[in-house]
Amino acid sequence: MKIIITGAKGFVGTNLMTYLQHSYVMQSLSVRYIPNQQIEIKGDVIIHLAGKAHDLKKVSNPQDYYEANFELTKQLFDAFLASESAVFIFMSTVKAVADEVKGILSEDEIPNPKTHYGIAKHQAEQYILNQKLPEGKRVYILRPCMIHGAGNKGNLNLLYQLVVKGLPWPLGAFENQRSFLSIENLCFVIKELLGNTSIPSGVYQVADDDVLSTNELIQLIGKVLDKKSRILNLSKNAISLLAKLGDYLHLPLNSERLQKLTENYVVSNQKIIKTIGKELPISCEEGLIMTFRSFKK
Repeated sequence: MKIIITGAKGFVGTNLMTYLQHSYVMQSLSVRYIPNQQIEIKGDVIIHLAGKAHDLKKVSNPQDYYEANFELTKQLFDAFLASESAVFIFMSTVKAVADEVKGILSEDEIPNPKTHYGIAKHQAEQYILNQKLPEGKRVYILRPCMIHGAGNKGNLNLLYQLVVKGLPWPLGAFENQRSFLSIENLCFVIKELLGNTSIPSGVYQVADDDVLSTNELIQLIGKVLDKKSRILNLSKNAISLLAKLGDYLHLPLNSERLQKLTENYVVSNQKIIKTIGKELPISCEEGLIMTFRSFKK
């Protein structure tokens, strides 16, 4: 079986190429959106990872999201439908459904994305779902939550550096619950989708089994570093006032950043686990420990 991957040089792509290379013939496909282009697919499977990630600094042109995440996906999916390829896997995101979660997010939630990133991904999902699928073809839309692993330098690395420097975590009074996804578990799920032709096409959320609070993350980092973590339980009202002040004075802590650091975002993985019929290979805590240990190198 020959697998074509877009976005093969990204964090997920490099890990997935390594994970699958001993089982399949792998080929990367470099693509970007060009109006009216015709893309030719010569492989049994296409895994579409390429796209524009969420820009937390908010300096990107909104149109870039729609071209990279929606228009390009349309072109690739049209090419898939016209080809002999049997499987199309599109890497979407939970942000295509909701930016804030109350309770537990499932695939039954009515999508209501708020950002250009989430809206563009949702539009791509809808385009795929609205096309008539020829017999013999399978399509999977994956919605991962926060993905982490070796080589990933996102928000987890920022928390890691805080503990490394011996600085206290000042938001201990905020108790939140978040879902995470180790790159190992994501690669495992994708391999299962490739190898099991009985898994029906559809939308599947992907997350580790357990959830952790930010306070628990800080403690876990301390455990990995064999260093005492410091968590301060400062007044929530005082922190909120400081964040509002940060909105006007452009301080590192503002209302939006406080929301992101303390929000709940719990994602259900029950549909994909039940469908695969297998447990994920590593636990949430094991995956995070592996990620934090990679930061030490």
